[in-house]
Amino acid sequence: MNFLVILLFLVSSQAHADRGLEIMKKAEEFNNGFVGESSTMEMVLVNAHGDKVERKMNSKVQEVSDDGDKSIITFLWPADVKGTKMLTWSHKTENDDQWLYLPALKRVKRITSTNKTGSFMGSEFSYEDLGSQEVEKYTYTFKGEKDIKGRKAWVIERKSTDKNSGYGKQVVHLDKEYQNPLQIGYFDRKMELLKVAEFSNYKKYGKYWRASKIEMKNVQTKKKSILEWKNRKLNQKFSDADFNQNRLKM
Repeated sequence: MNFLVILLFLVSSQAHADRGLEIMKKAEEFNNGFVGESSTMEMVLVNAHGDKVERKMNSKVQEVSDDGDKSIITFLWPADVKGTKMLTWSHKTENDDQWLYLPALKRVKRITSTNKTGSFMGSEFSYEDLGSQEVEKYTYTFKGEKDIKGRKAWVIERKSTDKNSGYGKQVVHLDKEYQNPLQIGYFDRKMELLKVAEFSNYKKYGKYWRASKIEMKNVQTKKKSILEWKNRKLNQKFSDADFNQNRLKM
């Protein structure tokens, strides 16, 4: 490969990186300003044989203007998980802070950065998946455009800057109108496809689009988990105390 070819390759690669970052920054800006969000959630765990386990939760999200968002999920049903809570403080560049309250043990467990690849409550969602996806935490490469089920999307590859990430890369299909994903492919550290998340049933709340359903399929184990949102409300105002780890036991 001669010098000119190498130079053209480097210029092209940088252009694709810049284009990917530009798209993701605009999507983040579009989704800013929702203040807070509340909802009820249903989770269905499906094993490789098709057996199902259902769970119900409620969720609160607080927008933080100068950092990542804060969120708390509280399990309501069934009895064996009732009262379990997960609190997440997302950060733009640093590792997220996450705590899990286990009522049976009456203690709060901190999720360390090395444990965030673990399964959240037996689902195909990891703790890493449940943190807010801050733009600063990834590098990007624009891969082109694609139609998915009649929707026009940008295809962007992103790689986490965190060495403890469970993923070698992710391929995001970002809807041009919704400014949110239609699909994300998660590749393991061997760069083999591990999971695929499908985002569907989008609804509009003011100017904001939100998926009402995410289906996470593990292509290696054939298991899947489905999250559905109901009674979602945006522009909700919460107290900082609602997202304090000292309140998890209450």
